[in-house]
Amino acid sequence: MQKDIHKKLVERCIHCERKAQFELYKLYSKAMFNICYRMLNNKSDAEDMLQEVFTETFSRIHSFRFDSTIGAWIKRITVNKCINEINRKKTNLNFVEDISVFDKGEIEEEEENIPLSVDNVKNAMEQLPNGSRIIFSLYLLEGYDHEEISQILNISESTSKTQYMRAKQKVKELLKSSI
Repeated sequence: MQKDIHKKLVERCIHCERKAQFELYKLYSKAMFNICYRMLNNKSDAEDMLQEVFTETFSRIHSFRFDSTIGAWIKRITVNKCINEINRKKTNLNFVEDISVFDKGEIEEEEENIPLSVDNVKNAMEQLPNGSRIIFSLYLLEGYDHEEISQILNISESTSKTQYMRAKQKVKELLKSSI
């Protein structure tokens, strides 16, 4: 069991203290908005989803068991709500089952010449197809492994790996073209 540094704050939230809820919101809203935005790829939808995430967080906070940190628990709610929204909208998630092989030496050499900045990477990610962008975000930015992603998205593990590799390659191409 991990020690949650915000345990007292969470306990106050369980007792419906509005000030504590606002403090918890301030602590985690920016990070959760970033997850929503990366997954939904639309600022307005991400803002709406953020509100839904915290509404659900506070309505379910009494069930939080301190088995993980409160941040990890809210992150799980956020990812699940985003996936549910994507499924609800029936966003076209195109996954391809074949695996492309990349020349590792060539990729490493290319990486040295790519201009990296937060804005450049964000812009490149926004241009990815929905399915690839979601997998790229879940794996690289949110820390899920391919087995977890396959369960979340109801796809095979190899599809998750393939889509991640393709997304990574596409981001590199987009970054190189922005030189």
